[in-house]
Amino acid sequence: MTELLANPMGLMGFEFIEFASPTPNTLEPVFEAMGFTKVARHRSKDVTLYRQGGINFIINNEPGSAAAYFAAEHGPSACGIAFRVKNAQQAYRRALELGAQAMDMPVGPMELRLPAIKGIGGAPLYLIDRFEEGKSIYDIDFEYLDGVDQHPKGVGLTVIDHLTHNVYRGRMAYWAAFYEKLFNFRELRYFDIKGEYTGLTSKAMSAPDGMIRIPLNEESSKGAGQIEEFLMQFNGEGVQHIALFTDNLIATLDQLKEAGVPLMTAPPATYYDMLEGRLPNHGEPVAELKARGILLDGTSDENGRRLLLQIFSKTLLGPVFFEFIQRKGDEGFGEGNFKALFESIERDQIERGVLKAD
Repeated sequence: MTELLANPMGLMGFEFIEFASPTPNTLEPVFEAMGFTKVARHRSKDVTLYRQGGINFIINNEPGSAAAYFAAEHGPSACGIAFRVKNAQQAYRRALELGAQAMDMPVGPMELRLPAIKGIGGAPLYLIDRFEEGKSIYDIDFEYLDGVDQHPKGVGLTVIDHLTHNVYRGRMAYWAAFYEKLFNFRELRYFDIKGEYTGLTSKAMSAPDGMIRIPLNEESSKGAGQIEEFLMQFNGEGVQHIALFTDNLIATLDQLKEAGVPLMTAPPATYYDMLEGRLPNHGEPVAELKARGILLDGTSDENGRRLLLQIFSKTLLGPVFFEFIQRKGDEGFGEGNFKALFESIERDQIERGVLKAD
C-alpha cells in the first residue's frame, strides 16, 4: 500500500452528524419528511437520535451545550460530525500531536466521553470507535423507544455519501491541509466553475477508507455569489450540504415528494435533450428522470457505463440543503452536472434579487 493510501487514523466512514437549532421543533419535521424515525433519547440530556438505514442524525436541544451556542451563532445547522475510527484514543492522541485543537465536551455521570477536535467553523469533529451492533455509543448513552424499529428503512436512504464545506475565499487550501495532515485525505477532483455572473472553486477530498468524502468550496474572485451568500447567512464557514445515498433514487424521490420535501428547480428541458450526446447508450429512462428533475452524470463508452444520479433539495435548515444520490459505478460528484447546478442556483439568486443581471 502506498503512503498516499495509508490510513493512520483507522477511518471507517461517518458515524453521525449532529444538528442543532435556536428554534425548537424546526429540525424534527425536516428529518421526518426525509424518512427518518426518532429511535432513541439520551438518558440525561435533551438529545434525540433519528435514524434511517445506516445514517444517524443526532438532534441536540440541550440548553447551554456547545451545540446550543453553535446554533445561536449559525442558526439551524450541522453543529458536529463524527468519524468512525479503529481506536478513538489512539486517533485522538495522534490528532493532537499533529496540531489539532482539543474540544472538551462536558459529560454527565455514567456518560461516555467522546474525544473531539475542533473542525469546520469551530464545530466538534468526534472520533468514535464504538459502533458495532449492541456495542455502540447509543447503547450506553441512549434509551431506545418502545415499539420502534431500531433500524428503519425509511424512504431507502442508506449511508452518508459525502458532505461539503463552504469556506472563506483563500481558506480552501487551509482546510484541505487540515484533512490531509490529520487524516491522510487526498484530492479526488478539482473544479473551477464559472457561471455567467459568479464562480467558485471546489476541491473534493476523500479519506483513505474511501467512505468519507468532503468537497471544499470557496468563492472565486469573480464576484459575490452563492458561496458568499451562504457564508453571510450562516455567519461563517460550515457544512453546506449533506449527500445521502440510495439504491433506487426514483423510488426514494417519489416518497420524498409525496412527503412534501421541496426540491431545487429542475434543469431546462434542453438538459435532457443533450443527455444521449453527452452519455451515449446510458440506458437510463430519460422521461422518468425529466419528470422528476433528476440529474445524470458519469461516463458511457466502449469501456462500459459508470453512472451517477442526483437531485438536490431546496435549503431546509437555514442555508443548508441535502442531496440525494445513487451511484452505478461512478465515484465522482456529478462534475458534468456541476455547472448546470451552479447556473441553476445563480438563476435562483437573480430571481430573489441577490444577484443583479446585466
